[in-house]
Amino acid sequence: MSKNTEEITVRQKRIQNLLQKHLPEADGAFIFSRLSIYYFTGTMNTGVLWIPKEGKSILFIRRGEERAIQESALENIVTFSSYKNISATFLELGMKVPACIAAEMNGLTWSLSGRLSKSFPETKFISVDQLIAITRSHKSEEELQIMRKAGAKHHHCMNDLLPEYLHEGISELDVAHKLLDLYYQQGHNGILRMETFGEELFAGLVSIGDSGNYPSAFNGPNGAYGMHPAVPYMGNRNISWEKNTAMIIDNCFNLDGYHTDKTHTYWLGKKNDIPAIVQHAFDFCVETQNYFAEKLKPGVIPAQLWDECQKRVAESQWADGFMGLGKNKVSFLGHGIGLAIDEYPVIAKGFEQPFEEGMTMALEPKIGIKGIGMVGIENTFEVTASGGKVMTGKNDEIIVI
Repeated sequence: MSKNTEEITVRQKRIQNLLQKHLPEADGAFIFSRLSIYYFTGTMNTGVLWIPKEGKSILFIRRGEERAIQESALENIVTFSSYKNISATFLELGMKVPACIAAEMNGLTWSLSGRLSKSFPETKFISVDQLIAITRSHKSEEELQIMRKAGAKHHHCMNDLLPEYLHEGISELDVAHKLLDLYYQQGHNGILRMETFGEELFAGLVSIGDSGNYPSAFNGPNGAYGMHPAVPYMGNRNISWEKNTAMIIDNCFNLDGYHTDKTHTYWLGKKNDIPAIVQHAFDFCVETQNYFAEKLKPGVIPAQLWDECQKRVAESQWADGFMGLGKNKVSFLGHGIGLAIDEYPVIAKGFEQPFEEGMTMALEPKIGIKGIGMVGIENTFEVTASGGKVMTGKNDEIIVI
């Protein structure tokens, strides 16, 4: 496999610059999550990546050294069995054991963090999670090219290929299976990844009718019965599509490790039979998506967009159901996306760092309607100087079957 040395060097230099600017007391950073290790090294492995504030990094891995050497551009790759080995390696290389380490705390379990602290008793640990998120949020042209290809395939499957397989009586689960089959044919890698601890997803969600308002524990507006309480994803085998009923599909496409996120609303029946409340709710979601997509420009503050969105919704008829009905309601309009579905930043309260060109954002305005279900739209966009550039195709109409 080829090693993209230049790409990895740029990524590591970016976080080193952020460390020097924002965490000058830290001697360097410890990276633990497999996704971030991959991002900074080019190899997906379990271990610890040491990125010093200046100088060359060291990747400590538990196994798979030969594979890591083939895949990664890093020069220093060593195996270890205990965190104590890391401090010993520092000393062997003529380095001091760091007095302060910026650690990826979201990448560690409580038990592993305890072992780490015991192995570095004199070291102070501070969080580097925010700086990792900021670093990964800026996509290179290589990353953007992958996501553009993923987005085109995503749109093709949901808008061009899937409709011919949809019919009266098809179940949520059968829709999910058919869509997943189409995705695999188009090159979907078959895995979805989330960053937030405890969150997981498989093939997204398919919700027919009021299933879209089913109580959810997932951090998103869309409800779904799912396959089973232990697997509350994809769709339910016992919920079938009947005429004059809406269906919403919310899922992701993964290509070469990178995701795009997309949602669309489908209607079984004649276009003229779509109830006014359903059409108006969908139109409001499309209008909201397009309005805020134009504002995805460098320098714009995500939290300010959320404030503006809340004001627009409060002045509309959709305040109760916007971004989820009842306790399914969530307090965001969109989220960053890339190697994980739920990346930085989020269009929500508290996100005050401005957008940068090259960020990728999923906008997902949705409305839950009691007794009818959920309608809405979602697409993935690039942040550009002229506003959000859609990566997942354009379709501003309900797909009528």
